[in-house]
Amino acid sequence: MKLQLSDEDIAFREEMRTFFTTQIPQDIRDTVAARRELSKDQIVRSMQAMNAAGIAVPNWPVEWGGKDWTPLQRHIWHEEMQLAGVMPPLAFNASMVGPVIAAFGSQEIKERFLPKTANLDIWWSQGFSEPDAGSDLASLRTTAVKEGDEYVVNGQKTWTTLGQYGDWIFTLVRTDPDVKKQAGISFLLIDMTSPGLTVRPIELIDGGHEVNEVFFDNVRVPAENLVGEENKGWDYAKFLLGNERVGVAPVGSTKRTLAQAKEYAKTAGAGGTSLLDDPLVAAQIAELENDLLALELTALRVVANSADGKPHPASSVLKLQGTVLQQAVTELWVDLAGPNALATGAADGSDVPDLARVATTNYLNYRKASIYGGSNEVQRQIIAGTILGLRG
Repeated sequence: MKLQLSDEDIAFREEMRTFFTTQIPQDIRDTVAARRELSKDQIVRSMQAMNAAGIAVPNWPVEWGGKDWTPLQRHIWHEEMQLAGVMPPLAFNASMVGPVIAAFGSQEIKERFLPKTANLDIWWSQGFSEPDAGSDLASLRTTAVKEGDEYVVNGQKTWTTLGQYGDWIFTLVRTDPDVKKQAGISFLLIDMTSPGLTVRPIELIDGGHEVNEVFFDNVRVPAENLVGEENKGWDYAKFLLGNERVGVAPVGSTKRTLAQAKEYAKTAGAGGTSLLDDPLVAAQIAELENDLLALELTALRVVANSADGKPHPASSVLKLQGTVLQQAVTELWVDLAGPNALATGAADGSDVPDLARVATTNYLNYRKASIYGGSNEVQRQIIAGTILGLRG
């Protein structure tokens, strides 16, 4: 297998590297480097800078702002973005609802939503999971009953990430309760300022507010906000989730964070000595570097074998191992911070180094990585069945 980039791809990589390190506002990259949470304004400005350059939604059809890039170029775009400390375009907009609207929406819905979605003038939330419908998503119970030219929506969604910022929410709703559960679901777009819609925060183990519950109490939604055909929403959801798994191994950001940890370790010992002289720490870092290199090569193999825009089955390996390494690096940070890792939440001006103060917060927050985007247990089942040929 050829693992060397062509001259054309090397030039493309340099183009992306230059853009991300010079055109994204420095305060945004500094916040990512400090491993702090980005504000809504920073996320919007970052995506709008990319959209102005025409590289925010390369996976969309060209007529709606996409790029006719090869899978390898999309991979390079994604990796260079992460290496530069730039947050990828908001997934709810760029890789979830946008491609669904472009593929299945009416012309009116495309013209109404796609330009604003690409520019993050609309912040989308995802309304899929429910209290009893997570991994078994088809069991969802939120209903949409058609009355004239409107749907009346009742029910509850949960784990709605960054829903506190949402302008609109794309939802899966049950429109026919009398058929096979997958056959009675529709894909509906709902204005989050609609009367009867309530967003309630969920406090996480790290003390942050990242996810929410969303309640619908007789929310009236124009029927024109239905995407595609009624009761075909399950097909659109599978299309969306397939897109979600593309780029799911955060190799670039994990490499950047590990390199940061290695640099921090150089003076993190007692009296400013280097922790890299500790054989256990050195071995831990070396093992992570080797595992990341193996993951990077696997990612290139998956990109090389992807066809027709569909992710290779081995993308499940990327999701699984990518999150395992992502979590391992956050654990390394806690180890390096030592007792200082207890200083989570210390105010500015603390004697504790800033990166040590966020070590525990990041460690706790990234426990989520093995759950979202298809849990690691589900990925193991996919790997066993589709790659290893093991059937239960």
